[in-house]
Amino acid sequence: MPHATELIAIIAIGLVFAFIGGLIAQRLRLPPLVGYLVAGIAIGPHTPGFVGNAELAGQLAEIGVILLMFGVGLHFSIGDLMAVRAIALPGAVVQIAVATLMGLGVGLAWGWGLGAGLVFGLALSVASTVVLLRALEERGLLDTDKGRIAVGWLIVEDLAMVLALVLLPALAGALGGEAGHGRGGGDLWASLGLTLAKVAAFTGVMLVGGRRVVPWLLDQAARTGSRELFTLAVLALALGIAFGSAALFGVSFALGAFFAGMVLAESDLSHRAAADSLPLQDAFAVLFFVSVGMLFDPGILLRAPLAVLAVIGIILVGKSIAAVAIVLAFRYPLGTALTIAASLAQIGEFSFILAGLGIGLKLLPPEGRDLILAGALLSITINPLFFAGIERLARVLAERPDLASRIERRGAADLPVLAPAQAGVSGHAVLVGYGRVGSSIARACEAWELPVVVVERDRRRVEDLRAAGAAAVFGDAAAPGILAAADIARARLLVVASPDAHQARRLVAIARQANPGIDTLVRTHSDIERRHLEDEGVGLVLMAERELAFGMTLYALRSLGISEGEARVFVDTSRAESRGDPAAQAAPGQGAPELRPHREATGGE
Repeated sequence: MPHATELIAIIAIGLVFAFIGGLIAQRLRLPPLVGYLVAGIAIGPHTPGFVGNAELAGQLAEIGVILLMFGVGLHFSIGDLMAVRAIALPGAVVQIAVATLMGLGVGLAWGWGLGAGLVFGLALSVASTVVLLRALEERGLLDTDKGRIAVGWLIVEDLAMVLALVLLPALAGALGGEAGHGRGGGDLWASLGLTLAKVAAFTGVMLVGGRRVVPWLLDQAARTGSRELFTLAVLALALGIAFGSAALFGVSFALGAFFAGMVLAESDLSHRAAADSLPLQDAFAVLFFVSVGMLFDPGILLRAPLAVLAVIGIILVGKSIAAVAIVLAFRYPLGTALTIAASLAQIGEFSFILAGLGIGLKLLPPEGRDLILAGALLSITINPLFFAGIERLARVLAERPDLASRIERRGAADLPVLAPAQAGVSGHAVLVGYGRVGSSIARACEAWELPVVVVERDRRRVEDLRAAGAAAVFGDAAAPGILAAADIARARLLVVASPDAHQARRLVAIARQANPGIDTLVRTHSDIERRHLEDEGVGLVLMAERELAFGMTLYALRSLGISEGEARVFVDTSRAESRGDPAAQAAPGQGAPELRPHREATGGE
């Protein structure tokens, strides 16, 4: 087959098989990434049928790596990392060290060298950005404290892996492999010093010159008004800086692309750059995963099933236990620890990049790459089930606060459940959850000098609230005795500001049992759950997307000439109709028909 035809064949067949595999994976409620890897296995040399050109696939994969790392840099936020640095930075470092040591120990037990075990352990220590963000987004956790900690933790892992990609070529000779970039092993410290000096020079050039030149070039492309030129500028900067960094400074394509994205992220046009480059980034990222799948030998599952189980054990069990222990050591709630553990119980993109680098430097044997790929495939497939199991465990522990307290290593004597400031309170609001939503409600009550008791399971928040003189109950609101400690029997209103729909139903039932006349206000992310809660007679159920739609509708009507009063009547009527309120249709003049004459009169003026 002519070379040009082989290139077209690998792109066309790779994308077709990836689409089919991704579609099947999505129907099976699995991440599409699983389908892309299986597509690569299907066109690889270890399965019958069409066999793609591995060399061309590898070059396409390099473009995929560049665009993946460019995307990581483009979305890298120092602010997000700094907000959770107290837990994310030490937590990620310790967890990487624990997982790397486990991988190194297993590798040495299998007779591998130090370098192979080190690369193997590092590959098993870092989670997939794509899988983690998708899992958090599907569960509505991305904007919660748990989600921000998980994302910050992942950012630290990514930065650590970028550093590993820089140092491994310099250390390869000392670790028993071939020195990178065409150098011999030589003096270890001289080689390492030269590598770090080049990286420092490249970093200086990018942070000093790149922060000025790159946004300026992007701005010049935007001024032309041509979408094609703007998209071309983004891709030229990503690929050009990646290639230039490797050619001039000897650093990896991945590091160059990461810095290109990080510098570009400071531009006001970064969101547009991300949107315009996303289709090509997605396409080549898919080809990257396909090329990785082509390298996987499924026979490893039959030849070394115990070794595969050991890998899965490190990813799912070892990393999870380490994450839970670390989070609890920093005195965060058990629920947060379990969510972080589930989020990180898989491996992905960086693991493949490290495996490829290890093979290229003659550090990692091919069997190690197959085991890493097997671990990635199985852990990504199992991760949704792992999340479900963690959520079920969290609900069981919520019903047994004594057990949860022992696991968290803090009992009632360590932090009393009841705050002295709330003694004798009545006619108050019980506010469950003190995140962004709950804290806003609490500030409003404070401004009007209305009594409120906060129920929060985050120890640090409770300590801060009590230090400020606020009434706060420490514990899971659904656990026996916690709402009673908040004097729910004498409360006037229960506000559930936590987005946990299952907990909301339980809290409403507990509150009504103790106080049948209590009013209730609940937050949810599910339209089905909203209707269920409304059928049970909850005073008001708010869903963020629905309220956003009503708010935008109100502004749009006012902007188009509808009076404030009529616009509010329409929105209030629509809100009542969405709740199935029969009173919403009782007054025929209060709906959309009444607005038409006004709109026509406005248009004729």
